[in-house]
Amino acid sequence: MYKISRNREENTILIPATLDMHFPLIRFMFWSKGYRVVPLDESDEFLIREEGLKYVNYDICYPFVLMTGQVVRALKSGRYDPKKTFILMPTAGDACRGACYIGLMKRSLKNSHFDDVRVMTINVRHVCDEISLKITPSMGIRGLFGLFYGDILLLLVHQTRPYEVNKGETDALCKRWMKELSKDIRLGQHLTPWALKKNFRRIAESFRQVPKRKEKRQVIGIAAEFYVKYCALGNWEVVRYLEENNCEAHVNGASWYGLYYIDSHKPKSWNPERVGFELAKKLMIRVQDWMIGALHENGFHCLSRYEEMEKNSRELVSRNLTVGDGWLLGAETIDYVRNGIKKVLCIAPFGCMPNVCAGRGVYPNLRRAFPDSAITVVETDSAGSKLNYYNRIRMLIDLKMESRPKQRK
Repeated sequence: MYKISRNREENTILIPATLDMHFPLIRFMFWSKGYRVVPLDESDEFLIREEGLKYVNYDICYPFVLMTGQVVRALKSGRYDPKKTFILMPTAGDACRGACYIGLMKRSLKNSHFDDVRVMTINVRHVCDEISLKITPSMGIRGLFGLFYGDILLLLVHQTRPYEVNKGETDALCKRWMKELSKDIRLGQHLTPWALKKNFRRIAESFRQVPKRKEKRQVIGIAAEFYVKYCALGNWEVVRYLEENNCEAHVNGASWYGLYYIDSHKPKSWNPERVGFELAKKLMIRVQDWMIGALHENGFHCLSRYEEMEKNSRELVSRNLTVGDGWLLGAETIDYVRNGIKKVLCIAPFGCMPNVCAGRGVYPNLRRAFPDSAITVVETDSAGSKLNYYNRIRMLIDLKMESRPKQRK
């Protein structure tokens, strides 16, 4: 395991863009360890892609092309001392990208002449334990608060910004909350269940008070592999595109993925590790209920709570699909349709084999099960055409079909 200095000025951790709404908060889970954490935010997809393709094969999965390009461009900027810089790979530790990225990133750094830059990982699958960053209870609590605060802000921003009377007010409100919540997480203050529940209500109420136009927009649900779901760089700014075309985009929260991961990767036999998984699941379900309650009380909508979503998708989606986003892709798609959001945009990154099986392999069956829905698959690819990508989305937008959530009050 790497030995890290306690002096923040001596260590920098670069995290490739993955969770646009969450990382500005989650990064403070490392604060107590003495790191200067920098979530990379360069957004020029063309430059990043071209840089990444210098060091990886064209046939590798598209998210890794972008992550490599973003990391190498950041190192080439000269802002970071390679001998004091670490790359933290946000991996789950399961098959495909969850485990392969570590070795691939090391090779890319070597080929780009940044051999001194070290790669770290966080996962609970004991993949490369020698370079794994140990998570302390304090870090875990900070991360949990960052995850759920990121979730509620994600859901509220997407449901408020398309209707705001004063352009920019929603993003400004989000930034104010980010500043307040970041301070709490960084200083380790107000990190109690009661403060979390209270803040859920305060945040939802503040977004409810933003002046909105009384107009109806169709809602398009986005079901996608983790990276392209939450990273604008990876999904080619799909939320912005939908909002500019008079739609409301709905991206489900990352806590649903966290619960799916716990369910799918917990040990089969009862042991101390299994007990830890079960306790984490109970805690996250309780917090998720508080968040959903605050959203509904203030007239906002979201997908069903995790346990309900999981139960309602069992007949149509096999639980054997547990690699990558696995059965969650189909479960979210089903939940969108059953909750009135009948237009679902499924984004698949090129080269993502789990997505081909658990996503594209399942969607045709879901179209037959829900003939009154529109489930459209689009692909992001380093050699793909953005024109075709947006054209397919435009066809989904123009399809004459009611697509609005039943929960909206």
